[in-house]
Amino acid sequence: MYMVDAEYERDTVMTTYTIDNQQIYVEEHGPTTAPLAVLIHGWSSSSFTWAPILPDLSRRYHCIAIDLPGFGQSPDPSRKPSIAWYADLIADVIARFGHERPALVLGHSMGGQIAATLALHYPALVEQLVLLNPSLSGRLSTRVNLLLSPHVFAERFQLLEWLLHTLAKTRFDYTDWLLKPSNFAERAMISAEDYGRIRADARRRGQGRTRAICYTAMRSGDLRGKLKQIEAPTLVLWGAEDDVVPLRDAGLVAQEWSKADLRIIPNAGHWPQFEQPDATRRHIAHFLGLPPALAGQSRTSDDLEYLRGIAQFLNNSEIGGNLTEAQRLQLASLVHSHGYAPGEKIATMDSQGHEMYIVSGGCLDVWITPTNTDGSLREPILLASVNAGQVAGELALLDGAPRSADLRAGEQGATLLTLTEEGLATLANDDPGMGMRLMQNLAISLGRRLRTQNRRAIQTEPEPIMFE
Repeated sequence: MYMVDAEYERDTVMTTYTIDNQQIYVEEHGPTTAPLAVLIHGWSSSSFTWAPILPDLSRRYHCIAIDLPGFGQSPDPSRKPSIAWYADLIADVIARFGHERPALVLGHSMGGQIAATLALHYPALVEQLVLLNPSLSGRLSTRVNLLLSPHVFAERFQLLEWLLHTLAKTRFDYTDWLLKPSNFAERAMISAEDYGRIRADARRRGQGRTRAICYTAMRSGDLRGKLKQIEAPTLVLWGAEDDVVPLRDAGLVAQEWSKADLRIIPNAGHWPQFEQPDATRRHIAHFLGLPPALAGQSRTSDDLEYLRGIAQFLNNSEIGGNLTEAQRLQLASLVHSHGYAPGEKIATMDSQGHEMYIVSGGCLDVWITPTNTDGSLREPILLASVNAGQVAGELALLDGAPRSADLRAGEQGATLLTLTEEGLATLANDDPGMGMRLMQNLAISLGRRLRTQNRRAIQTEPEPIMFE
């Protein structure tokens, strides 16, 4: 069960902007210097749509969750709304907040249709798309068309809208009968408070005319035959039991939009972010390369451009091969960079190896102290120098045994990316496929280095004593 926590409410900045002579209510989250993410809700909804997503997303992005004109707390649209007009308005929002950079755009239901239309009309403004149960064809379910559409079109008239709202306060209210079976999976778990917010948005007084116009606009905003033209990398999530925008549109994605990453979420209907929040957040985190949450910690990502630089370096390292860009970003978000002076000790022999090191600058020297046959210690010997892109300390981390050598910065010093045992376990548990690739990379790295070190170790054996 998902319930919006106090932190979400406390960190929300609520503002009304005027863009292209249209007042728009928005909720802002995250640092204003971060890359922009624009979140577009669906039909008869509001920015509350994104409550389960915003806490994680705002750690890396400046999130703008919009109440589309005519919905939520935004005033009526200044003109007859359409999917294309809403897309034009979002383009103006990105131009205002994006600092001439493309944005991450998320859309739910009708908002997904708007987001896809935006990507078609303004490809330079959209860096990535995340669509939840998007109404791509405009064709809604038979249940919605038969049972909900008469109610929607009746609300176009103020007198009928008032009458229906008055009826909703009596024991003859039929809202739940219309809303729940279509929107939520049979076994979905959603808190009464969150359902109350969604229900209130769906029945908000004074928005009947806009709801009716947008209901028609969705059906005329058909994107079939155009999806393959969208250039932005896209994640499409769909609740398996959606009875508002049925799974036939997911089939449309599979058929026409092969570049999109389509994921079906079991035991979820039209609101997977509320019904299955963990699965929804996990799919989005994997796609965007957001850091997985560490147990007991709330991590804040560094600047995205810095992380992308680390991820690019990891692409050419022993540990980062065969990972996707998003997986490298996740790895980059969990490593910590630190510089060491020439000869500075980093780790000592026989210490516990809860950390491994990726050399990003300079070199790291591996020193061993051999023993003579009588047990006395010989002078320390430089066994290996680990250079940029190579990994050290992984053996002790993987097998839990004490370290077998001293690790020191080389003559020119060393800059290391440190990955903890907890961080490695978190990555492996959060994405088993990524965990397998990391283990394969570490095994290959370890095998190469051990072969080299074994050759050098043989050369350090004491010469046999010769008796005459």
